[in-house]
Amino acid sequence: MTGTGGERFSAIDLFAGCGGLSLGLRAAGFDVVAAVEKECVAASTYAKNHPAARLIERDIQAVDPRALMHELAMSPGDLDLLAGCPPCQGFSTLRTYNGNKSIFDPQNDLIFQMLGFVRRFRPKALMIENVPSLLGDRRLVEFRSELEALGYGSRAKVFNARDFGVPQRRRRMVLLGWSGESIPFAGPCSWAPTVADALRGVSTAGQSGDPAHDYRVRRSNRIEALIRLVPKNGGSRCDLPDEYRLDCHRRTDGFRDVYGRMTWQDPAPTITSGCINPSRGRFLHPDEPRAITLREAALLQGFPRRYEFELSRGRYAVAHLIGNAFPPAFAERHARSIAKHLSLRRRTP
Repeated sequence: MTGTGGERFSAIDLFAGCGGLSLGLRAAGFDVVAAVEKECVAASTYAKNHPAARLIERDIQAVDPRALMHELAMSPGDLDLLAGCPPCQGFSTLRTYNGNKSIFDPQNDLIFQMLGFVRRFRPKALMIENVPSLLGDRRLVEFRSELEALGYGSRAKVFNARDFGVPQRRRRMVLLGWSGESIPFAGPCSWAPTVADALRGVSTAGQSGDPAHDYRVRRSNRIEALIRLVPKNGGSRCDLPDEYRLDCHRRTDGFRDVYGRMTWQDPAPTITSGCINPSRGRFLHPDEPRAITLREAALLQGFPRRYEFELSRGRYAVAHLIGNAFPPAFAERHARSIAKHLSLRRRTP
């Protein structure tokens, strides 16, 4: 699929993760010429699915933008789009809810590493995705001020991914930056896909031949019985008889979605790094007596059914990648808005 008028544009994906952003960029008409990702499982997954990109498997703080620009045979101003999803754990409200995760997490400052690439490459456009709480953080204010000093305008807003073709309720902040004329955000889709839309036709878990869908999970007899009793299609642990409630659930009503089922006719809840563990949220399959699988979680994020994941470090490492990904359809919608802007810019004398 190409951009406006069949044109192609160049992009670099920083903090690339397992490749959700790159998928969206490619679908919108961008050739991802390089990607930076330091985590080995993420990098291996990325390489399996994006072989055309120059993958730099290093900490971004050790990557020299000037050397990369030389490797890519680019000059300042040649790059169309610099995009990235800086680590968001330090900003996440889930990480700070009980005070165990400091808001001074050093990962919070990695967003500023993107400025070095902006200074060197002078891209025509910039796109960043992150958790909603970054929008009110002083770091984003400082980051945008630095962009302005470099001659870039920017806008940032929180969106729900369900409004952009993703079968999931997922609030995320998107920042668009530009040199020259401003770039508008994409408009919402006319329909919101559901869990049924995403999982329709998925083979039976354990019999599909897909390692991301067929792995075995062992749980205690008590937990297995609890899961079987949760009513289908949206049921909750709160629907269970008192004798089946876990001791930890008797002590608190917090996190009421744990051991809850998804609903076929609605979007899924936010897919997190705990998405295959029913004790971490509403992650039970709508009908079957189990949590959703890695493949189902990936489909609810919008990854293609044949997307390959590196499973050598176990399923929870992959769940972490899936839960942190930029949903491809969400990325594609905003990337198409950028591509339209770049196309018009090319046609303007």
